[in-house]
Amino acid sequence: MKWSWKIARIAGIDIYLHATFLLLIYIVGISYWSQQGTLGAVISGVAFILALFACVVLHELGHSLTARRYGIQTRNITLLPIGGVAALERMPDNPLQEIRVALAGPAVNFVIALILYLYLSVRGSPIATEGLIAGDSSFVYRLMLLNVLLGGFNLLPAFPMDGGRVLRASLALRMDHALATQKAARVGQLLAVGLGLLGLLYNPFLALIAVFIWFGAAMENSAEQMKSLLAGATVREAMLHEFHTLSPEDTLEKAVALTLAGSQKDFPVGYPNQLTSILHHSDLIQGLKTEGDSARVGALNLVPITTADINEPLERLLERMQTNPAQVLCVKDKGQVVGLLNLENILELIRIHDAIAKHSNVHHRLL
Repeated sequence: MKWSWKIARIAGIDIYLHATFLLLIYIVGISYWSQQGTLGAVISGVAFILALFACVVLHELGHSLTARRYGIQTRNITLLPIGGVAALERMPDNPLQEIRVALAGPAVNFVIALILYLYLSVRGSPIATEGLIAGDSSFVYRLMLLNVLLGGFNLLPAFPMDGGRVLRASLALRMDHALATQKAARVGQLLAVGLGLLGLLYNPFLALIAVFIWFGAAMENSAEQMKSLLAGATVREAMLHEFHTLSPEDTLEKAVALTLAGSQKDFPVGYPNQLTSILHHSDLIQGLKTEGDSARVGALNLVPITTADINEPLERLLERMQTNPAQVLCVKDKGQVVGLLNLENILELIRIHDAIAKHSNVHHRLL
Protein backbone atom coordinates (compact mmCIF):
# COMPACT_ATOMS: atom_id res chain seq x y z
CA MET A 1 0.00 0.00 0.00
CA LYS A 2 1.35 3.45 -0.97
CA TRP A 3 2.33 5.99 1.70
CA SER A 4 3.07 3.22 4.20
CA TRP A 5 6.19 2.54 6.26
CA LYS A 6 7.36 -0.78 7.62
CA ILE A 7 7.53 -0.61 11.41
CA ALA A 8 7.94 -4.25 12.44
CA ARG A 9 8.01 -7.88 11.35
CA ILE A 10 6.12 -10.37 13.50
CA ALA A 11 5.88 -14.12 12.80
CA GLY A 12 7.32 -13.51 9.34
CA ILE A 13 4.67 -10.87 8.49
CA ASP A 14 5.61 -7.25 7.76
CA ILE A 15 3.65 -4.63 9.71
CA TYR A 16 3.14 -1.29 7.93
CA LEU A 17 1.91 2.07 9.23
CA HIS A 18 -0.07 4.20 6.78
CA ALA A 19 0.70 7.92 6.68
CA THR A 20 -2.88 8.80 7.61
CA PHE A 21 -2.35 7.06 10.96
CA LEU A 22 -0.11 9.97 11.97
CA LEU A 23 -3.08 12.27 11.44
CA LEU A 24 -5.04 10.21 13.99
CA ILE A 25 -2.20 10.56 16.51
CA TYR A 26 -2.15 14.32 15.90
CA ILE A 27 -5.93 14.64 16.38
CA VAL A 28 -5.83 12.60 19.60
CA GLY A 29 -2.95 14.68 20.95
CA ILE A 30 -4.70 17.98 20.16
CA SER A 31 -7.94 16.69 21.68
CA TYR A 32 -6.28 15.79 25.00
CA TRP A 33 -4.37 19.07 25.08
CA SER A 34 -7.54 21.13 24.52
CA GLN A 35 -9.41 19.20 27.23
CA GLN A 36 -6.73 19.02 29.95
CA GLY A 37 -3.93 21.31 28.80
CA THR A 38 -1.04 19.16 30.08
CA LEU A 39 1.73 17.29 28.30
CA GLY A 40 1.10 14.29 30.56
CA ALA A 41 -2.49 14.04 29.35
CA VAL A 42 -1.33 14.15 25.72
CA ILE A 43 1.25 11.41 26.30
CA SER A 44 -1.33 9.28 28.13
CA GLY A 45 -3.91 9.71 25.33
CA VAL A 46 -1.44 8.89 22.56
CA ALA A 47 -0.11 5.90 24.54
CA PHE A 48 -3.65 4.56 24.89
CA ILE A 49 -4.27 4.80 21.13
CA LEU A 50 -0.97 3.01 20.45
CA ALA A 51 -1.92 0.28 22.95
CA LEU A 52 -5.31 -0.09 21.28
CA PHE A 53 -3.73 -0.45 17.86
CA ALA A 54 -1.29 -2.99 19.25
CA CYS A 55 -4.43 -5.01 20.02
CA VAL A 56 -5.56 -4.38 16.43
CA VAL A 57 -2.27 -5.87 15.19
CA LEU A 58 -2.85 -8.94 17.37
CA HIS A 59 -6.40 -9.14 15.93
CA GLU A 60 -5.00 -9.21 12.39
CA LEU A 61 -2.31 -11.70 13.38
CA GLY A 62 -5.10 -13.94 14.62
CA HIS A 63 -6.54 -13.99 11.10
CA SER A 64 -3.12 -14.36 9.47
CA LEU A 65 -1.76 -17.20 11.61
CA THR A 66 -5.02 -19.14 11.36
CA ALA A 67 -4.96 -18.73 7.57
CA ARG A 68 -1.35 -19.97 7.58
CA ARG A 69 -2.59 -23.27 9.03
CA TYR A 70 -4.44 -23.78 5.74
CA GLY A 71 -1.47 -22.88 3.55
CA ILE A 72 -2.50 -19.25 2.98
CA GLN A 73 0.20 -16.63 3.47
CA THR A 74 -0.25 -12.98 4.46
CA ARG A 75 1.67 -10.42 2.42
CA ASN A 76 1.53 -7.74 5.13
CA ILE A 77 -0.60 -5.99 7.75
CA THR A 78 -1.27 -2.26 7.37
CA LEU A 79 -2.50 0.00 10.16
CA LEU A 80 -5.03 2.66 9.11
CA PRO A 81 -6.95 5.18 11.26
CA ILE A 82 -10.07 2.99 10.93
CA GLY A 83 -8.25 -0.21 11.93
CA GLY A 84 -5.95 -2.84 10.46
CA VAL A 85 -5.94 -4.64 7.13
CA ALA A 86 -4.31 -8.05 6.72
CA ALA A 87 -3.44 -8.65 3.07
CA LEU A 88 -4.11 -12.38 2.85
CA GLU A 89 -3.27 -14.02 -0.47
CA ARG A 90 -6.86 -15.28 -0.49
CA MET A 91 -9.57 -16.56 1.82
CA PRO A 92 -9.97 -20.34 2.18
CA ASP A 93 -12.27 -21.98 -0.37
CA ASN A 94 -13.57 -24.31 2.35
CA PRO A 95 -16.41 -22.47 4.17
CA LEU A 96 -15.58 -24.02 7.55
CA GLN A 97 -11.98 -22.90 7.23
CA GLU A 98 -13.13 -19.39 6.29
CA ILE A 99 -15.31 -19.28 9.40
CA ARG A 100 -12.33 -20.20 11.58
CA VAL A 101 -10.11 -17.57 9.94
CA ALA A 102 -12.81 -14.90 10.30
CA LEU A 103 -13.54 -15.69 13.96
CA ALA A 104 -9.85 -15.81 14.93
CA GLY A 105 -9.52 -12.00 14.98
CA PRO A 106 -12.44 -11.22 17.33
CA ALA A 107 -11.42 -14.21 19.47
CA VAL A 108 -8.04 -12.55 20.06
CA ASN A 109 -9.77 -9.37 21.28
CA PHE A 110 -11.98 -11.32 23.66
CA VAL A 111 -8.94 -13.19 25.04
CA ILE A 112 -7.12 -9.87 25.58
CA ALA A 113 -10.20 -8.49 27.34
CA LEU A 114 -10.36 -11.58 29.57
CA ILE A 115 -6.69 -11.27 30.51
CA LEU A 116 -7.14 -7.59 31.38
CA TYR A 117 -10.29 -8.42 33.38
CA LEU A 118 -8.38 -11.02 35.41
CA TYR A 119 -5.58 -8.51 35.95
CA LEU A 120 -8.03 -5.93 37.28
CA SER A 121 -9.72 -8.53 39.48
CA VAL A 122 -6.42 -9.63 41.02
CA ARG A 123 -5.54 -6.00 41.74
CA GLY A 124 -8.97 -5.42 43.26
CA SER A 125 -9.77 -2.56 40.84
CA PRO A 126 -13.46 -1.61 40.62
CA ILE A 127 -15.33 -2.75 37.48
CA ALA A 128 -17.98 -0.18 36.55
CA THR A 129 -19.63 0.28 33.16
CA GLU A 130 -19.89 4.05 33.53
CA GLY A 131 -16.11 4.45 33.68
CA LEU A 132 -15.54 4.34 29.96
CA ILE A 133 -18.27 6.87 29.24
CA ALA A 134 -17.08 9.23 31.94
CA GLY A 135 -13.52 9.00 30.64
CA ASP A 136 -12.02 8.79 34.16
CA SER A 137 -11.47 5.02 34.32
CA SER A 138 -8.04 3.44 34.36
CA PHE A 139 -5.91 2.83 31.28
CA VAL A 140 -6.27 -0.96 31.59
CA TYR A 141 -10.02 -0.80 32.21
CA ARG A 142 -10.67 1.27 29.10
CA LEU A 143 -8.45 -1.01 27.03
CA MET A 144 -10.40 -4.05 28.30
CA LEU A 145 -13.78 -2.55 27.37
CA LEU A 146 -12.62 -1.39 23.95
CA ASN A 147 -11.32 -4.88 23.15
CA VAL A 148 -14.78 -6.23 23.95
CA LEU A 149 -16.33 -3.56 21.71
CA LEU A 150 -13.78 -4.17 18.95
CA GLY A 151 -14.41 -7.92 18.96
CA GLY A 152 -18.18 -7.47 19.07
CA PHE A 153 -18.26 -4.78 16.36
CA ASN A 154 -16.26 -6.98 13.99
CA LEU A 155 -18.84 -9.73 14.40
CA LEU A 156 -21.56 -7.60 12.81
CA PRO A 157 -22.74 -9.46 9.67
CA ALA A 158 -21.50 -6.63 7.45
CA PHE A 159 -19.46 -8.21 4.67
CA PRO A 160 -16.45 -7.90 4.27
CA MET A 161 -16.04 -7.52 8.05
CA ASP A 162 -15.38 -10.66 10.08
CA GLY A 163 -19.05 -11.27 10.86
CA GLY A 164 -19.90 -10.77 7.19
CA ARG A 165 -17.34 -13.39 6.21
CA VAL A 166 -18.89 -15.79 8.69
CA LEU A 167 -22.27 -15.05 7.07
CA ARG A 168 -20.86 -15.63 3.57
CA ALA A 169 -19.21 -18.90 4.59
CA SER A 170 -22.40 -20.10 6.33
CA LEU A 171 -24.41 -19.38 3.17
CA ALA A 172 -21.74 -21.11 1.07
CA LEU A 173 -22.39 -24.32 3.01
CA ARG A 174 -25.83 -24.40 1.35
CA MET A 175 -25.35 -22.65 -2.01
CA ASP A 176 -22.86 -21.65 -4.70
CA HIS A 177 -19.94 -19.61 -3.32
CA ALA A 178 -20.47 -16.75 -5.81
CA LEU A 179 -24.17 -16.50 -4.92
CA ALA A 180 -23.34 -16.62 -1.20
CA THR A 181 -20.89 -13.74 -1.69
CA GLN A 182 -23.51 -11.75 -3.58
CA LYS A 183 -26.08 -12.17 -0.81
CA ALA A 184 -23.56 -11.38 1.95
CA ALA A 185 -22.43 -8.27 0.06
CA ARG A 186 -26.02 -7.04 -0.16
CA VAL A 187 -26.49 -7.52 3.59
CA GLY A 188 -23.21 -5.73 4.21
CA GLN A 189 -24.19 -2.75 2.07
CA LEU A 190 -27.59 -2.57 3.74
CA LEU A 191 -25.93 -2.44 7.15
CA ALA A 192 -23.46 0.12 5.78
CA VAL A 193 -26.38 2.42 4.94
CA GLY A 194 -27.71 2.12 8.50
CA LEU A 195 -24.24 2.64 9.95
CA GLY A 196 -23.74 5.67 7.73
CA LEU A 197 -26.97 7.26 8.94
CA LEU A 198 -25.94 6.69 12.56
CA GLY A 199 -22.58 8.24 11.72
CA LEU A 200 -24.15 11.36 10.26
CA LEU A 201 -26.34 11.75 13.35
CA TYR A 202 -23.88 10.86 16.10
CA ASN A 203 -20.31 10.08 15.04
CA PRO A 204 -18.62 10.85 11.67
CA PHE A 205 -16.17 8.01 12.33
CA LEU A 206 -19.03 5.51 11.88
CA ALA A 207 -19.83 7.12 8.51
CA LEU A 208 -16.21 6.57 7.44
CA ILE A 209 -16.43 2.90 8.41
CA ALA A 210 -19.73 2.64 6.51
CA VAL A 211 -18.05 3.91 3.33
CA PHE A 212 -15.29 1.33 3.80
CA ILE A 213 -17.85 -1.47 4.23
CA TRP A 214 -19.92 -0.37 1.20
CA PHE A 215 -17.01 -0.25 -1.24
CA GLY A 216 -15.28 -3.25 0.33
CA ALA A 217 -18.41 -5.37 -0.17
CA ALA A 218 -18.73 -4.18 -3.78
CA MET A 219 -15.08 -4.92 -4.60
CA GLU A 220 -15.04 -8.36 -2.99
CA ASN A 221 -18.32 -9.31 -4.65
CA SER A 222 -16.98 -8.18 -8.03
CA ALA A 223 -13.78 -10.20 -7.53
CA GLU A 224 -15.77 -13.29 -6.53
CA GLN A 225 -18.07 -13.04 -9.55
CA MET A 226 -14.99 -12.71 -11.75
CA LYS A 227 -13.50 -15.78 -10.10
CA SER A 228 -16.74 -17.67 -10.74
CA LEU A 229 -16.74 -16.71 -14.43
CA LEU A 230 -13.15 -17.92 -14.78
CA ALA A 231 -13.80 -21.25 -13.05
CA GLY A 232 -12.25 -23.99 -15.19
CA ALA A 233 -10.72 -21.55 -17.70
CA THR A 234 -7.02 -21.83 -18.52
CA VAL A 235 -4.39 -19.55 -20.00
CA ARG A 236 -4.92 -21.25 -23.36
CA GLU A 237 -8.41 -19.71 -23.68
CA ALA A 238 -7.35 -16.11 -23.05
CA MET A 239 -3.92 -15.86 -24.67
CA LEU A 240 -3.06 -13.97 -27.85
CA HIS A 241 -1.94 -16.53 -30.45
CA GLU A 242 -0.67 -14.16 -33.15
CA PHE A 243 2.11 -11.84 -32.00
CA HIS A 244 5.42 -10.29 -33.02
CA THR A 245 8.77 -10.44 -31.26
CA LEU A 246 11.86 -8.25 -31.48
CA SER A 247 15.54 -9.10 -31.27
CA PRO A 248 17.96 -6.95 -29.24
CA GLU A 249 19.51 -5.78 -32.55
CA ASP A 250 16.20 -4.43 -33.93
CA THR A 251 15.71 -0.68 -33.88
CA LEU A 252 12.94 1.23 -32.19
CA GLU A 253 11.83 2.24 -35.68
CA LYS A 254 10.82 -1.38 -36.32
CA ALA A 255 8.92 -1.46 -33.02
CA VAL A 256 7.07 1.69 -34.07
CA ALA A 257 6.17 0.14 -37.44
CA LEU A 258 4.79 -3.01 -35.78
CA THR A 259 2.83 -0.93 -33.27
CA LEU A 260 1.18 1.15 -35.98
CA ALA A 261 0.50 -1.87 -38.19
CA GLY A 262 -1.60 -3.75 -35.62
CA SER A 263 -3.04 -3.82 -32.12
CA GLN A 264 0.01 -5.25 -30.31
CA LYS A 265 1.58 -2.69 -27.99
CA ASP A 266 4.11 -4.77 -26.01
CA PHE A 267 6.78 -6.93 -27.61
CA PRO A 268 8.82 -9.85 -26.23
CA VAL A 269 12.54 -9.30 -26.85
CA GLY A 270 15.14 -12.00 -27.51
CA TYR A 271 15.73 -14.83 -29.90
CA PRO A 272 13.43 -17.71 -30.94
CA ASN A 273 12.44 -19.65 -27.80
CA GLN A 274 14.93 -17.55 -25.80
CA LEU A 275 12.84 -14.48 -25.11
CA THR A 276 14.29 -12.73 -22.08
CA SER A 277 12.58 -9.33 -21.68
CA ILE A 278 9.59 -7.21 -22.64
CA LEU A 279 9.50 -3.90 -24.52
CA HIS A 280 6.44 -2.22 -23.01
CA HIS A 281 4.71 0.55 -24.92
CA SER A 282 5.77 3.04 -22.24
CA ASP A 283 9.41 1.91 -22.66
CA LEU A 284 9.14 2.45 -26.41
CA ILE A 285 7.80 5.99 -26.03
CA GLN A 286 10.46 6.88 -23.46
CA GLY A 287 13.19 5.36 -25.65
CA LEU A 288 12.05 7.40 -28.64
CA LYS A 289 12.24 10.57 -26.54
CA THR A 290 15.72 9.94 -25.15
CA GLU A 291 17.47 7.73 -27.73
CA GLY A 292 15.64 8.27 -31.02
CA ASP A 293 14.11 5.73 -33.41
CA SER A 294 17.50 4.45 -34.60
CA ALA A 295 18.43 3.12 -31.14
CA ARG A 296 18.63 -0.63 -30.67
CA VAL A 297 15.99 -2.34 -28.56
CA GLY A 298 18.71 -4.09 -26.55
CA ALA A 299 20.14 -0.73 -25.46
CA LEU A 300 17.06 0.03 -23.38
CA ASN A 301 16.62 -0.99 -19.74
CA LEU A 302 13.86 -3.58 -20.12
CA VAL A 303 12.09 -5.67 -17.47
CA PRO A 304 12.65 -9.45 -17.46
CA ILE A 305 9.96 -11.58 -19.03
CA THR A 306 7.35 -13.40 -16.91
CA THR A 307 6.02 -16.71 -18.16
CA ALA A 308 2.87 -18.77 -17.69
CA ASP A 309 2.12 -22.35 -18.67
CA ILE A 310 -0.56 -22.75 -21.31
CA ASN A 311 -2.57 -25.09 -19.06
CA GLU A 312 -2.34 -22.97 -15.90
CA PRO A 313 -5.81 -22.10 -14.51
CA LEU A 314 -6.57 -18.41 -14.97
CA GLU A 315 -7.88 -18.21 -11.42
CA ARG A 316 -4.49 -19.31 -10.07
CA LEU A 317 -2.68 -17.01 -12.50
CA LEU A 318 -4.62 -13.97 -11.24
CA GLU A 319 -3.64 -14.86 -7.66
CA ARG A 320 -0.01 -15.09 -8.79
CA MET A 321 -0.23 -11.74 -10.59
CA GLN A 322 -1.41 -10.08 -7.35
CA THR A 323 1.94 -10.83 -5.68
CA ASN A 324 4.06 -10.49 -8.85
CA PRO A 325 2.28 -8.09 -11.20
CA ALA A 326 3.27 -8.21 -14.87
CA GLN A 327 1.76 -6.23 -17.72
CA VAL A 328 2.47 -8.97 -20.24
CA LEU A 329 3.28 -12.66 -19.84
CA CYS A 330 4.75 -15.07 -22.38
CA VAL A 331 2.78 -18.30 -22.59
CA LYS A 332 4.79 -21.50 -22.91
CA ASP A 333 3.79 -24.98 -24.03
CA LYS A 334 6.42 -27.63 -23.36
CA GLY A 335 9.12 -24.97 -23.16
CA GLN A 336 8.13 -23.23 -26.40
CA VAL A 337 6.69 -19.70 -26.46
CA VAL A 338 3.26 -20.00 -28.09
CA GLY A 339 1.42 -16.82 -27.10
CA LEU A 340 1.13 -13.62 -25.09
CA LEU A 341 -1.24 -12.78 -22.27
CA ASN A 342 -2.11 -9.50 -20.57
CA LEU A 343 -4.85 -8.35 -18.23
CA GLU A 344 -6.91 -7.01 -21.12
CA ASN A 345 -7.04 -10.52 -22.65
CA ILE A 346 -8.33 -11.90 -19.35
CA LEU A 347 -10.92 -9.13 -18.98
CA GLU A 348 -12.13 -9.75 -22.53
CA LEU A 349 -12.60 -13.45 -21.75
CA ILE A 350 -14.53 -12.48 -18.58
CA ARG A 351 -16.81 -10.18 -20.60
CA ILE A 352 -17.49 -12.98 -23.08
CA HIS A 353 -18.23 -15.54 -20.35
CA ASP A 354 -20.46 -13.00 -18.57
CA ALA A 355 -22.46 -12.36 -21.75
CA ILE A 356 -22.88 -16.10 -22.34
CA ALA A 357 -23.96 -16.65 -18.72
CA LYS A 358 -26.53 -13.83 -18.90
CA HIS A 359 -27.94 -15.19 -22.16
CA SER A 360 -28.17 -18.65 -20.60
CA ASN A 361 -30.03 -17.24 -17.57
CA VAL A 362 -32.51 -15.34 -19.78
CA HIS A 363 -33.10 -18.43 -21.89
CA HIS A 364 -33.64 -20.52 -18.74
CA ARG A 365 -36.23 -18.07 -17.40
CA LEU A 366 -38.08 -18.04 -20.73
CA LEU A 367 -38.31 -21.82 -20.62
